[in-house]
Amino acid sequence: MAVRQVVLDTETTGIDWKQGHRVIEIGAVELIDRRVTGVHYQQYLKPQRSSDPEALRVHGLTAEFLQDKPGFAEVADAFLDFLGEAELIIHNAPFDLGFLNHELQQVEKAPLRQAVMDTLVDARRRHPGQKNDLNSLCRRYNVDNSRRDLHGALLDCEILAEVYLAMTRGQDSLAIETVLAPPAQAQSRGGPVDIAVLRAGAAGLQSPYLNVAAVGVMVVCRSMQRPAAGELICQPGSFSTNSTAQVKGSAAQGL
Repeated sequence: MAVRQVVLDTETTGIDWKQGHRVIEIGAVELIDRRVTGVHYQQYLKPQRSSDPEALRVHGLTAEFLQDKPGFAEVADAFLDFLGEAELIIHNAPFDLGFLNHELQQVEKAPLRQAVMDTLVDARRRHPGQKNDLNSLCRRYNVDNSRRDLHGALLDCEILAEVYLAMTRGQDSLAIETVLAPPAQAQSRGGPVDIAVLRAGAAGLQSPYLNVAAVGVMVVCRSMQRPAAGELICQPGSFSTNSTAQVKGSAAQGL
């Protein structure tokens, strides 16, 4: 089943909804199976109040620009429909969720209850003691943020999507793992082999065996003595602790 995630961001009139500040832009970008689909949601909102000077310097959304935009009540259903049950990816989630849940409360709707991945928390765990704001992460992960003269919810979502994928790429990117072959393979090949993973799936690797639960994984066996066949294609669940991988090809190549 495809995994749907939504990268979410807001712009607001100030930093604290408890002081009466409101959401003035919502941006959201869809990911399916860790791929940006090009489907997005963007909505400017009329806040019925002015932005603080500091906030205005950040986002540049003037009262004149927002004057003819709808109120949150008019777009709440469409916004919730776009989110659906997707996991939400947010940088500094308490800020955006606080504002959005306050807006939902104002129109008598339930707060957001989707699973949330906070990229700020994750970045701090990965890079303790370093700056982990979005611009710093762009520099760290070589993500182009040259368009970000002013903050914008949709633009920041597009950038954050790239940062998130780069920061978590180890979950399904090129990797090399040394694993113990299943008993049947160990017996036929004389012991453990090194397996270079060319394309790991979202399920990742589970030592001491490859355990493919969701998607196929292409691997190449490398050992001191070349195996009978070098390229293995593991179908979902086929290469685990109690089964043997499907062997493709009749001779080892390129090892």
